[in-house]
Amino acid sequence: MQPKICLITGSTLGGAEYVAEHLESLLQQQGFSTELHHGPALNEVINEKLWLVVTSTHGAGELPDNLKPLFEALDASDIDLSTLKFAVIGLGNSDYDTFCFAVDTVEQCLLAKSAVKIAIEKACLLYTSDAAD
Repeated sequence: MQPKICLITGSTLGGAEYVAEHLESLLQQQGFSTELHHGPALNEVINEKLWLVVTSTHGAGELPDNLKPLFEALDASDIDLSTLKFAVIGLGNSDYDTFCFAVDTVEQCLLAKSAVKIAIEKACLLYTSDAAD
């Protein structure tokens, strides 16, 4: 039996939500059980054991507004997440110096709470201003 994957999105314009919804469909086709949360509160996801966070980077390298409360709550807590496994996918425009900084923020927060990162490489979906041409 495949483990349940909790997909958590952080998005300003909806791109991360779209990507997460597509990933959820693909994971379900492969037999995984999934649960999708768009900008959840900590109490909605704290009991999940496997997180796939899909986030854009906003402004000067910040988390999107709908994801900030979750990671602010985690930062402020003394919770032990050593039983949590996670991976992060970032969306961003490589024209900016802060390209995919939200991925780093998520990873640093979860690692500081002893969560286990299961993806070694930084996964960022790239788009540039040339993509519209």
